[in-house]
Amino acid sequence: MNTHQLTLLTDLYELTMMQGYFKTGNDETVVFDVFYRENPSGSGYAITCGLDQVIEYIKNLSFSYDDIDYLRNLNLFDEDFLEYLAGYHFTGDIYAIPEGTVVFPMEPLIKVIAPMMEAQLIETAILNIVNHQSLIATKASRVVYAAGGQGVMEFGLRRAQGPDAGTYGARAAVIGGCDGTSNVLAGKCFDIPVLGTHAHSWIMSFDDEYTAFLNYARLYPDACTLLVDTYDTLRCGVPNAIRVFEKLRSENQMPTRYGIRLDSGDLAYLTKKARQMLDEAGFEDAVIAASGDLDENLIASLKLQGAPITSWGVGTKLITSSDCPAFGGVYKLAASKHKDDDHFTAKIKISENPVKITNPGDKTVFRIYDKAAGKIRGDLICLSGESYDESEDLTIFDPLATWKKSTLYGNTYTMRELLVPIFQKGQCIYQSPSVLEIRDYCQKELNTLWDESRRLINPQEVYVDLSVPLYQLKHQLLESV
Repeated sequence: MNTHQLTLLTDLYELTMMQGYFKTGNDETVVFDVFYRENPSGSGYAITCGLDQVIEYIKNLSFSYDDIDYLRNLNLFDEDFLEYLAGYHFTGDIYAIPEGTVVFPMEPLIKVIAPMMEAQLIETAILNIVNHQSLIATKASRVVYAAGGQGVMEFGLRRAQGPDAGTYGARAAVIGGCDGTSNVLAGKCFDIPVLGTHAHSWIMSFDDEYTAFLNYARLYPDACTLLVDTYDTLRCGVPNAIRVFEKLRSENQMPTRYGIRLDSGDLAYLTKKARQMLDEAGFEDAVIAASGDLDENLIASLKLQGAPITSWGVGTKLITSSDCPAFGGVYKLAASKHKDDDHFTAKIKISENPVKITNPGDKTVFRIYDKAAGKIRGDLICLSGESYDESEDLTIFDPLATWKKSTLYGNTYTMRELLVPIFQKGQCIYQSPSVLEIRDYCQKELNTLWDESRRLINPQEVYVDLSVPLYQLKHQLLESV
């Protein structure tokens, strides 16, 4: 995917504000936080995703001659500012929570520390990348969880909102736990498995269904999954598939992996009948795959009904996250300092809606685990430089409902700092793992959640608390205003 042409992937007001900073001589170094306020799809968590594309975007961030000419022709920008843009490159620091990590509302997923103009420019693109990919990775993790260990294939490319959404969405879906994707370009770009069978048009292009099935089985003996609902699933589709399997068996040419796929109808009823027919014919190991507007809730319902489906193809509702099409991540100023200052001055955004009041200052995030179970007890947002001794008692509290407190006794918990350095002084110091390595890491992350926080409906909230120094700073700023 072309990462070199994204410099102008920004809102106009980022550039007009940049010119304002340029003209007024604003040389402050600032801290911006990327975070979100609510888990998508009613989930008890989210999966952060998109960091690798953010890295490529920052690495290739520069204004071409054509970019400068286009901006000049808008008649909004002065020549001295355009000259500055012509030599622009990112010189700041970026910290991030690695891709595939389980995350929760309000905690910084990415922290940018840079000169004001540099930090302002990259807001829109970072949000565009992280919001989309985190949304799809989270949705995929829910679908995979509902499937209960059975294979899930992503094949929503044709329903995605454009080529980039389909391709980067496929990457995010695999990180979230899918076995692979139907998207061949995603397979090439990200070295992820590509999977697929055939369409109804294959069947309809032959004079009869049996011939279509047999030709397909001859072509692809190592992965023969036949789509049986073109005409009538139980009266001809499954019987014709069984005829093909019987012929291959008689010729000692049985595929290493074989089965049927249903894309329509009452999947619970039809798969039960199909399973019975296959078993009676001696094909107990035949796979039954299902597709057709599936999501995590329908998959959970089908499993509850006892549908003997062993593989799931999920398209539209995964690649678009149709029940929750936006992640809602934001990019907010948290601190600033002048060139001669030693320390940051905390900044806060105030709202009548408490959840929209930002957490001020230069911050980091610690994850707290139950030492015995290895499960997450909560996350702690604190000021950079705070340290903790795991041998001492730790009291954490809800920053909104402060009477909700919990004390973790010394040596019963462990802590891990989540934000890691990605760029230092404009140079990337982080090497992204492969997509499949991130998927494995994501699975380990999901296993640190208690079952109550993974359930699809009304999950138990994982608390994200503020350290005492950060809480006090926040309220000092609120009181001063």
